[in-house]
Amino acid sequence: MASLYYAVFETRLGWMSALASSRGLRRTTLPMATPGRCVLPLNKEIAGATFSSGTFLRLREKLNRFFCGEPVIFDEPLDLEDAPPFFKAAWKACQSIPLGETRSYRWLASQAGRATASRAAGQAMARNRLPIIVPCHRVIGTDGSLCGFGSRARELELKQELLNIEAEAAKNLREKVALALLKT
Repeated sequence: MASLYYAVFETRLGWMSALASSRGLRRTTLPMATPGRCVLPLNKEIAGATFSSGTFLRLREKLNRFFCGEPVIFDEPLDLEDAPPFFKAAWKACQSIPLGETRSYRWLASQAGRATASRAAGQAMARNRLPIIVPCHRVIGTDGSLCGFGSRARELELKQELLNIEAEAAKNLREKVALALLKT
């Protein structure tokens, strides 16, 4: 097993944690109210991990920019080798959803190679170990409704907040592109 590193850090939306191996990012959490709560989802992997805030400085900066409505590309290497193949396919498909846009679980299942496996796609998103990096908040019900994300009120509010942040970021990106085109 590769060496593991973790950190807990504050963002504009709350406390987050991250866990990485020498091969790449293994886990992130959604923003939470306290530092203690955001360590729990790191699972038992944290037991052998070394605290290393320096390992995640670039990620922390990107997350803060993202939460401020800036377009950000999360291109960190990922360590997902122990994940089921369909989950990896679904997570990769989810990463292809453009900033500020949404797709259905049905679309996600199709992109992951199992067109009739919408529920399995939902399970892949429910077990997404890299929220924000793998933007499961962009996946919605076929009818356009917000679902998933634990389907509890606070989680759905966070999902809507993330979608609102991304809508602003996409708008800012379009404006930058339009200004750049005008200058040429």
